[in-house]
Amino acid sequence: MPVLHPSGDQRRRPPLAVPLVSLAGALFLLAGATGLVPARAAVALAVAAGCALACVRLAWLAGTPAPDGRRARRAVLSRRVAAILDAAVLAAGLTVAVLPLLPAAQRLPVALAGLLLSTALYALALLRLPGRSRLSGAARLRRTVDALGLGVSLLFAGAVLLPPGPVPPAARLATVGGAVGLALLLVGALADRRRRPGAARCLAGAAATLVGLVLLVVLLAYPAPDRATLAVAPPLLLGALLTAAGARRAAGGERPGPGPSASTGAAWPGLTAPAGIAACAAGLHLWTVGEFTAPAMALGLAVIPPMVLREVLAAADQRRRAARLAAHEARLRALTRAAAPPGSAASPPPADASAGLADRPELLRRLVGRAGGALLVIDLLGLDDGTGVAERVLVEAARRLRAGHGPDDLVVRLTGTEFAVLTGVGPVLAYALGTRLLAALAEPYPGPDGAARLRVAIGLAETVGGDPEDVLRQAELARRRAVQLGGDRVEWYDAYLEEQLVRRLDLERELPGAVARGELDLVYQPVLALADRLPVGTEALLRWRSPVLGTVLPKELLPVAADLDLLGEVGRWVLDRACRQLAAWSEGGRELWMAVNVTPRELAAPDFVARTATALTAYEVPPERLVVEVSEPVVAADLPTVVARFAGLRSLGVRTALDDFRAEQASLAQLRRLPIDLLKVGPHLVDPAPDGQRPLIDVVANLGDRLGLEVVVEGLESAAQVAGARRAGCRYGQGFALARPATAERVEAWFEEFPSTPR
Repeated sequence: MPVLHPSGDQRRRPPLAVPLVSLAGALFLLAGATGLVPARAAVALAVAAGCALACVRLAWLAGTPAPDGRRARRAVLSRRVAAILDAAVLAAGLTVAVLPLLPAAQRLPVALAGLLLSTALYALALLRLPGRSRLSGAARLRRTVDALGLGVSLLFAGAVLLPPGPVPPAARLATVGGAVGLALLLVGALADRRRRPGAARCLAGAAATLVGLVLLVVLLAYPAPDRATLAVAPPLLLGALLTAAGARRAAGGERPGPGPSASTGAAWPGLTAPAGIAACAAGLHLWTVGEFTAPAMALGLAVIPPMVLREVLAAADQRRRAARLAAHEARLRALTRAAAPPGSAASPPPADASAGLADRPELLRRLVGRAGGALLVIDLLGLDDGTGVAERVLVEAARRLRAGHGPDDLVVRLTGTEFAVLTGVGPVLAYALGTRLLAALAEPYPGPDGAARLRVAIGLAETVGGDPEDVLRQAELARRRAVQLGGDRVEWYDAYLEEQLVRRLDLERELPGAVARGELDLVYQPVLALADRLPVGTEALLRWRSPVLGTVLPKELLPVAADLDLLGEVGRWVLDRACRQLAAWSEGGRELWMAVNVTPRELAAPDFVARTATALTAYEVPPERLVVEVSEPVVAADLPTVVARFAGLRSLGVRTALDDFRAEQASLAQLRRLPIDLLKVGPHLVDPAPDGQRPLIDVVANLGDRLGLEVVVEGLESAAQVAGARRAGCRYGQGFALARPATAERVEAWFEEFPSTPR
């Protein structure tokens, strides 16, 4: 399980390398065309120049060291794939370079062998390019139909453009195989040009190389005049340079996005390209030959069925997309209704607070046909609507809104604690207006029992002439986002925000019952002793393997669990599963510790210490083998409770750890109060300070030594960081540079490589 990754960092190459090589190739071809240099020699020199540059770049990528942490989390081109691409380009270049040195009888077999070898190497590499996503059934069928239509049109073009008479077997093989391969490569390149630009360039480079080698085989099979081989050089030169450029882009890290959309593709090139290729080939054949053979006519007509099938699939996709959009709209409307304050749909707004303000129907009327301006939806949080105190606050809030809006703005009372302002100014000024209203509404509200303070959430949406309900829904969604982020902020609607809110709705719908359905899982990241690289423990990391949403990480899962009051259920499952796994490893003679992450809210549960003791007893786990971690940035919110719970855990013999230690003034101040055994810090402390001072890890390691704490450096993603942590005196480390998180079975198999040494 040691990790070696290709680097995403690229050395800067001379910016003129590609233009100079291209210019040199053009000069060689010009010399061959004018007879200054033999044509085959000119082709060999031009192709060799481009392939040499591409091979050097690909060879450098194949030997690149591990990437930095940011790019290690992205799908990057592996060194093995870079080496295979290098071999493919080299095979294509050598095929052309050696031809002038061979007897005439050996040129065709060598060209055919080079075509087959280069094609095989390209296929092996392209199937392993980073960032691939699983295609849905509809997307796979649509891509197959596109490739079929393009392939048949290329076959037809090859059949009618070859010279009349018997076709040599080598030319037939190259034409048929080239048409099929070229169709697959071009369809793949077009599909990935935005989501995986590096992979798309590699596919395009393979397609250009295939064109050049197929053309070379055909020219040698007939045979053609020497000067005709000059046409081979441009696609081969382009293919080599595109392959190197694509590999370099992919080595920087492709970001695998969602799979291909189910929406219909554009008519170009899926429909237009096959028709255009077939029509041009047929016209040229009629001009030069004058008639079609029966097989050629049948092949030409075979282009039509894939085109018709593609249109049928496009229509079906359009219907499915319309249905999904309708369902999506319904869910968003439900989301908006669910976001309204409880009871708001049933208690009309009180008359006093609504005096002089427009209502919802008036707002919708004013939004019809409005193509400029913005709508702000304002929610007063923490106000119990329906009481006398609430009514006085709402009246004062309405007064502040009237005083703060512009002369041409419309102020609306939507629900109990929700207002809206429709303004004609642009989005930037509307945001400034929202900020002013936020400040005004957040001021204390005087009352008989003292001043009351409220949090305010404001959502902003532009009015662009769409459906009035849509504009209001967008502003409501932005307001909901402001509420989720704690209020006292203005949030601007955009499409990403809507996606996030829909994702949140999906999470809230699917998470209840996930424990009972067996969808939660743990992976384990080993912790190693930096001195001898032997494993001393593991950290249990939660994963939710949702059949609907895919794998969900704790960063996304835990806030939803907290809002749904499911943290206790999830935390109990994690503790039980971790103790059970620790017991299984202990039976095998492995004296390892198991670290479990908990939130302050979980720690605050009155039965947390007792529950931990029960789990340890149930699985007969020695208490010192369990480590309970809590993140330092959230400790300050309830420091006394954390101190009390940690003290209770230590009385059981359980070890405690402070995770994400920041080494700031406040962190150092509260460190002495916490009864902890382990201090976990991030890799940023290992890096040298910008002012030339020694790294902060030296200070933290000395502090840990004085306080009797073991320091664990986590997130180590390079050999330099590992060396820096060890040099500072830190005893333990974890991260991708040492071992990746993996399932229990894989970690256990990895343990077998090490002696069982108690720690």
